[in-house]
Amino acid sequence: MRRFSEEYLSRTRRGMWTGEARDALADLDLRSASRVLDVGCGTGEFTGVLRDECLGDGLVVGADRDPELLAHADGPVVRADALSLPFPDGTFDVVACQALLVNLPDPVAALREFARVSRGRVAAVEPDNAAVSVDSTVGDEAALARRARELYLDGAGTDVSLGDASGAFERAGLSDVSVRRYDFERTVEPPYSEAAVRAATRKASGAGLRERRGVLTDGASAEELDALRESWRAMGREAVRQLRDGEYRRRETVPFYVTVGRV
Repeated sequence: MRRFSEEYLSRTRRGMWTGEARDALADLDLRSASRVLDVGCGTGEFTGVLRDECLGDGLVVGADRDPELLAHADGPVVRADALSLPFPDGTFDVVACQALLVNLPDPVAALREFARVSRGRVAAVEPDNAAVSVDSTVGDEAALARRARELYLDGAGTDVSLGDASGAFERAGLSDVSVRRYDFERTVEPPYSEAAVRAATRKASGAGLRERRGVLTDGASAEELDALRESWRAMGREAVRQLRDGEYRRRETVPFYVTVGRV
């Protein structure tokens, strides 16, 4: 399973589940849940959303195998592997995860373990990384992002375009499966946030591609990756220039699917 840094999780999940976006979580029926588990909680952003949506004294527990990420999450949390949860059968009303199954080699096995510790519902919020779209005032950015994404899909080793997980839910023995789509948009426009400035600077340095080099190398030759990195850095320099002049605009749309099933 791939590991992610606290900075990466914070950057990629910032702004999710605001306003009407939470309507996509309706089938979790969190307001009737007294005990909820968030598996693969990382730094706890989604765990906090689950807590917000529960009523009264509902208990929401975060679980993750990485103690460094758990150190940034609000409690209660427990260190645990998604395939071997340290809870008796039927402990929770809802067992949920966000962007976890796309990183697991056997999502069905994880869902069966979720179902074991649930007495009600299992939910997964998963992106379709093959359908991500980018619009930008930097002419080459959309095409370069698409090529990097293609290489990522080829080299990831897991189904990172899972999205709608209804098939996996059914194979795991869950019933009454429902699916809702939520398009998460990340926008960059004036006035620019510190995060936007950092992101543009990272492009200019090629830092993002360096962090994913292992995965990208599996889908491309060294020569192709070098050419992509050089074009990526040039694109980043143009993004920094436009940002400095107040001209930079960018919108990235990531489709997420909220799949819910009953035990």
